[in-house]
Amino acid sequence: MIRERIDRLRKLMKREGIDLYLIPTADFHQSEYVGHYFKCREFLSGFTGSAGSLIVTKEEACLFTDGRYHIQAERELKDSGIHLFRCGEDNIPTEEEYAQVYMKSHPVMGFDGRVVSAHFVEEFLKNTGLSKENIRADKDLAGELWQNRPERSANEIYPLDHGQTGESTENKLMCIRKRIKEVGADMHIIASLDDIAWIFNLRGSDVEYNPVFLSYAVITEEEAYLYVQRQAVGEELQKYLKEQHIQYREYDNIYEEIKQFSQGKAVLLDKKSINYRLYDGLEGARLIFEMNPSTRMKAVKNPVEIENTKKAHLKDGVAVTRFIHYIKKHAGTGINEYEAQKYLDGLRKDTEGCLGLSFETISAYEENGAMMHYSAPKKNSARLEKKGFLLVDSGGQYREGTTDVTRTIALGELSEDRKKYYTLTLMGMLRLMNAKFLEGCTGRNLDILARGPLWEHGVDYRCGTGHGVGHILNVHEGPNGIRWVQRKGLEEVPLEPGMITTDEPGVYFENAYGIRIENELLCVKDEKNLWGQFLKFECLTFVPIEPEAVDTAYMEVGDVELLNQYQQQVYEKISPYMTKEEQIWLREYTKPLKK
Repeated sequence: MIRERIDRLRKLMKREGIDLYLIPTADFHQSEYVGHYFKCREFLSGFTGSAGSLIVTKEEACLFTDGRYHIQAERELKDSGIHLFRCGEDNIPTEEEYAQVYMKSHPVMGFDGRVVSAHFVEEFLKNTGLSKENIRADKDLAGELWQNRPERSANEIYPLDHGQTGESTENKLMCIRKRIKEVGADMHIIASLDDIAWIFNLRGSDVEYNPVFLSYAVITEEEAYLYVQRQAVGEELQKYLKEQHIQYREYDNIYEEIKQFSQGKAVLLDKKSINYRLYDGLEGARLIFEMNPSTRMKAVKNPVEIENTKKAHLKDGVAVTRFIHYIKKHAGTGINEYEAQKYLDGLRKDTEGCLGLSFETISAYEENGAMMHYSAPKKNSARLEKKGFLLVDSGGQYREGTTDVTRTIALGELSEDRKKYYTLTLMGMLRLMNAKFLEGCTGRNLDILARGPLWEHGVDYRCGTGHGVGHILNVHEGPNGIRWVQRKGLEEVPLEPGMITTDEPGVYFENAYGIRIENELLCVKDEKNLWGQFLKFECLTFVPIEPEAVDTAYMEVGDVELLNQYQQQVYEKISPYMTKEEQIWLREYTKPLKK
């Protein structure tokens, strides 16, 4: 079926005079996760991961994805005829590099300009020396092929109250208008869904797990325009927009109307988050490029968001701790990965104030844990035996905030190498969690704290150590993050008080097992002295560490002390919400270890 779809695509390419066709993983807003309507790359390739691009030429089809998905992609692309490019490995080109070489002799590239960023196209043309005449940006060939394509989601949009946001839409617009004026612009165009949701204190459900809605926004000195699908506008939203003096317009009209709005004006925009078709319609404007002001603003949580987030994590910690107790009792009784996942999902959803999950729960036993974004199948899911590791990465969306936590659970007998690498991973997580650093440091300055124990043993992991987390928003949020290699096109920013970032080192051995341990950290101020302002992290996540997997022979005395302090905090915060049986177990599970 995949081969047939690729062949049909090639026929359309020939009809349009296109040599190379690009299908990224994106919607019209450059979102990381996309609704079913936008999963053209999955439709054409069969690869279900959340990151990757498909390139089809006259001779071959190629799937480019990063280290999180190499194992998964290899399995899903089997017998498809699609060549996997394992990005990040030696001598493996990126999709841009591949296209640059191919187009030296085949100069026409096609794509749907609504799902490719302006930044990608501009950089590509600059690096290749090609021009706009070499691209066909108005060709949604994948959509033309896709019969019975799902409808575009248009679920109802709803406002949050001040007790959830801590800051009014009016004040956020005032801050953005101040920045518009500072850079000498007349207006600001925004296409990234989480920025729009945050600015206007609105939420929706057009992207699974991410409480956002399909939209664009235009902000001028006096006006604010919200482009949304008419079906998503109910009476509550109409009333709210009227009170906030926000005009709403039809979603698809943005492309024509923006040409009129921007003619002869200075426009502030983020070239990485705006699609090429929208950007290409601004020919009559003077363009000013920088990161959306709201991206950095929303990364620094206000006191109300922080206090609420702590409440969300306490609820979440109780659910996950209760799950660990349950799964350790029931391993070996016939329960499988999928059933374990559904049990945890149920615990979360039954928690007061839970709006749903923040991403699909990863429940991966033994060798499946080596796939960083594994999804347990409903049928033929691996049964949990009384041995080895179960890696569970999960999170929730609550009225109070968004959570993300990973624990690797020992179900019974463990090999010595499993204990070794669990301990090294744990040491890195604890050392980063307890870091003290000067103001101005970025995540790249701190990444070595998490990787150091693994690097000393010649082991690494092919992903970042941490990402920002939204507030009742996307579980992956920029611009803050922790990684030792700066990701191409991603602006590196210093960590600031109020930023929430995950701390999740791990190791992944193909066909064997995977280990990941993840907490969320809040950046806060520490002492200030003649060397400057020092910062540190406050841990938000309280879920016990697996004592049966720890080998203190690999740890320094200080590492053991950090572990014991954390376990004591977990017991004190979580035990009041547990049953008597669970309390007895948790007391034993978190008791101090000795070096």
